[in-house]
Amino acid sequence: MTYPVNDNALDVIFRDARSYNAWEDKDVPETLVRAVYDLTKMGPTSANCSPARFLFVRSDEAKDRLVPHMLESNRDKVRTAPWVVVIAHDMEFHERIPELFPHNPGAKDWFEAPDARHETAFRNGTLQGAYMMIAARALGLDCGPMSGFDQDGVNNEFFIGTDGEMENWRANWVCSIGHGSEKNLFERSPRLDFETACRIV
Repeated sequence: MTYPVNDNALDVIFRDARSYNAWEDKDVPETLVRAVYDLTKMGPTSANCSPARFLFVRSDEAKDRLVPHMLESNRDKVRTAPWVVVIAHDMEFHERIPELFPHNPGAKDWFEAPDARHETAFRNGTLQGAYMMIAARALGLDCGPMSGFDQDGVNNEFFIGTDGEMENWRANWVCSIGHGSEKNLFERSPRLDFETACRIV
């Protein structure tokens, strides 16, 4: 039997959580980043296909490679964050389905068509990126998601032309992770109410 989490957890993950633009000068250990992924990977995906791939950018050298591909307004967010994640998806994710979906290894064939593979990778990889943000917040970290970047530039910089499986990774969006600072933090924007955004049929 499952039970609702308490109000503090809901505040941390949703109600009080913000998209941060600046970061406290506070280290985030690699062990915590690994713990974020270990929660993220437990979220469901279609046929457990798990197409998301996460490029964790930590070093100054790697940030120097990423920054030129970000919109000007996002560059400081990348430079100053303890960690930046390129949320990507593996266009050859289906090759791992026999390992990840062992009761039906033939499910790999569902994704032989490139269009089906792209649609599944994008949808489920985006979903896993959202799981990652929830996991990070649940473990006491803050997030700064960004879609303002040159997708082709990031793909060419980090993925295309590389050796190994990363050759098939494609960037979706970028997210800074750390301990957020209230510097440059906007007032919370409105959200749509149930009557506007939802229908019951």
